[in-house]
Amino acid sequence: MQKFPYVITVSSEKGGVGKTTLATNLAIFLKALDEDLPVSIFSFDNHFTVDKMFEIKGQPVKGDVTGLLSGGSGSDLLSTGQYGVGYIPSSAALSEFKLSIKSTMILTRLLAFSRFTGIVIIDTRPDLDILTRNALYAADRVIIPVKDMPSLENCRNIFDLFDKQGYDKKSLALIPCLVDSRIKFDGPFCDQKTLLKAYAINRGYRCFDTYISKSPKVESLNTNPDGRIYPILTHARNTDVYGQFTSLAKTILEEYRSTREPRSMLARQWFLSEEERGKEAYLRRLTGLKKTCPLCERPLLHGDSGTAAFYFETSDRGTCGFIEDECYLGLLMSEIYRVNRELGSDDPAWGVLRDSCRKSSFLFRPVENGKGPMVEVASFDLEGLQLLKRLYPLREYKGGVLGGERSRLFSFVSKSMETGTGKPGNDFIVVHPVDPRTPGAILREENYREFSRLKDYFAGQVESRLSAAGSW
Repeated sequence: MQKFPYVITVSSEKGGVGKTTLATNLAIFLKALDEDLPVSIFSFDNHFTVDKMFEIKGQPVKGDVTGLLSGGSGSDLLSTGQYGVGYIPSSAALSEFKLSIKSTMILTRLLAFSRFTGIVIIDTRPDLDILTRNALYAADRVIIPVKDMPSLENCRNIFDLFDKQGYDKKSLALIPCLVDSRIKFDGPFCDQKTLLKAYAINRGYRCFDTYISKSPKVESLNTNPDGRIYPILTHARNTDVYGQFTSLAKTILEEYRSTREPRSMLARQWFLSEEERGKEAYLRRLTGLKKTCPLCERPLLHGDSGTAAFYFETSDRGTCGFIEDECYLGLLMSEIYRVNRELGSDDPAWGVLRDSCRKSSFLFRPVENGKGPMVEVASFDLEGLQLLKRLYPLREYKGGVLGGERSRLFSFVSKSMETGTGKPGNDFIVVHPVDPRTPGAILREENYREFSRLKDYFAGQVESRLSAAGSW
């Protein structure tokens, strides 16, 4: 028995193609063909058909699909259902809950660590929302039911999505559903099934050998005075559909048994390696930190907390560290905004500056413009929109050597870039706000990835400006 689930997603953007009937009855036929095989199912749709099909009255449930998407272990949320099929109950809160999901790999990760075994079937909504895309990405096999030309046309959106995201389209397979055997055509494509397959194959789509017929008997299983939903296995044995589902289930079982490394297994290996890589990268970043503020030379971090409020890093990653809150604000106040009078800590100007800096990244770039060393200072909001750009002399002492007062700007730039190897104009320093309560959190993988994205954007701006005009 495989220790990782083989995942089947049933998906179509077109409603009314028999998607949920296909998903639920496939689960039952798979279990009937192999009683020892764990078969599980859940749905991202809001019609609760899965619950009506598999619920055992009086049995308490352990959770629902929102619990799964919130990080709960899938195997712990499974309820034992009718016909030996495990199911995770549906949720009316999904339409609101899905707004919090941003990544298409959430479900892949959850299934990789879910402790599911056997086959897991996912029923989806008739659209390509974030939940459907998660289900498509997580699947070893995607079954796309089509019943007519409009539903066949809609398939293109799934194939285009896989092309755009670089997914392997080998997992996609069409199956003609609700095929009316009474419809006949003149010519080589004599019936609905043959015509749909011909059009699909002509467009490069893979199709299952079998198909699912339209059957009044099967349709009646979903509409009855009892309000229940009955399976084809037990209530439509004398129909063509019974044999067609048997054939489809046998094909799926062959695919399952021949898959030595299901997607969930490969995903788990990848996630674990990424976590290990992230830990190693985090330790490297932590080890490379300067231990003191470059402006006041005071130690900043004690464990993962301290008085740091800003993180700085050079463009070549040669130097990085934290800056004490008041030191950095004082640098900006005296050197950048040129406020010449002494201000008490309770002065409103400090509050305004602090609030502004909490929402901005600053970039310091030493340049040569024929008038001596200069530094170009630019500020950006946290989305990368430029707010400020000014050029300042980079002198060690204000008013010259005899001026007496050492320039904070010079001290910061020289100390921060003392290990830099690039030429003036190419290297820069980025200063980014951090949470003073946990400043070291910026070094952790997810946060550092976002900081790196912003820093790479700045690097691109520097390079493009230099190429176009020699300056910003």
